Amino acid sequence: MGVTKTDLFTDRQNELAKIAKVFAHPARIAILEYLIQSNSCINGDLVQELGLAQATISQHLRELKEIGLIKGSIEGVSVNYCIDAVRWAEVQNLFQDLFSGFPKISGCC
Repeated sequence: MGVTKTDLFTDRQNELAKIAKVFAHPARIAILEYLIQSNSCINGDLVQELGLAQATISQHLRELKEIGLIKGSIEGVSVNYCIDAVRWAEVQNLFQDLFSGFPKISGCC
């Protein structure tokens, strides 16, 4: 497999690709939907909700946290996670800018 030459692309393009890669797993989408619905949760809730192993859930949470979509706080032996509203809006704007760049024309190319 070849090396990705990220320096050939803009920071925005690289950021969109990184975010899209994180969104590309259905377990992460399920985690985000659960967090949106519940407005916060304890890591253990996700194991029961999704039926995945604790280690698997933790790995997916780490991926979401690395791009800043979620944040967590430690309370005793539990970690509470929630959507980072500021970052969520930034990501939403990035994708909105991408999708709104397509002109609404009829016909075929």
